[in-house]
Amino acid sequence: MDSSFLGIDEVAEVPAVAVVVDVMRAFTVAAWAFERGAEKIVLAGSLDEALALKARQPGWVALKDGAAAPGFDAVNSPGLLRGVDLGGRTVVQKTTAGTVGALAVKDAPLVLCAGFVVAGATARLLRDRGCGSVTYVVTGEDGRAEEDLACAQYIAGRAAGEGTAADPYLRRAAGSRAAGELAQGVREGAHPDDVALCLELDRFSFAMVAAQEDSLTVLRPVAMPSTP
Repeated sequence: MDSSFLGIDEVAEVPAVAVVVDVMRAFTVAAWAFERGAEKIVLAGSLDEALALKARQPGWVALKDGAAAPGFDAVNSPGLLRGVDLGGRTVVQKTTAGTVGALAVKDAPLVLCAGFVVAGATARLLRDRGCGSVTYVVTGEDGRAEEDLACAQYIAGRAAGEGTAADPYLRRAAGSRAAGELAQGVREGAHPDDVALCLELDRFSFAMVAAQEDSLTVLRPVAMPSTP
């Protein structure tokens, strides 16, 4: 399996397969939203678009990075979202990096969104579909976010069938700038458990596939059976 690792701005052409990685915290939050019962997640290109979508669909739930803001129902924190009942709801998500990365490759034939919490399921889906060439979009810090790069490299190793030990990758992510800022309370809209939740390997047994639906980029879970 041929793997490349690029920042958002480095993606010059539509890849055959894209795995968009945002560990802290967009796609950890997305996974928790599905765990809490969300039917689908619409990835918005701007805060205004997120609010406009919610205005047209009052039953939808809008969430964003940072502090709470008028019109938004939740913030981009797994620790804060894990207690919210989202049964059957549609979530509109807008974040600084994760959603931007997914929208940048939305025209790819296969787009997966990932973090450590769905790493194993993501790798299994790549193997099951026989993906020969995969572009990993490292969303944080202009492609230099250590937690995202570590997760992308870990998924790539597992997808290739290598005996990839998780601990070195998780340690890299735990020592990242994002983890430090979350632990120190630098980032608004955070919960003390966010770092630990973002580093919980294979917490969920589904991958997350983004596709175009009625001109929107929609993320849905795809259950993946566990393998030895």
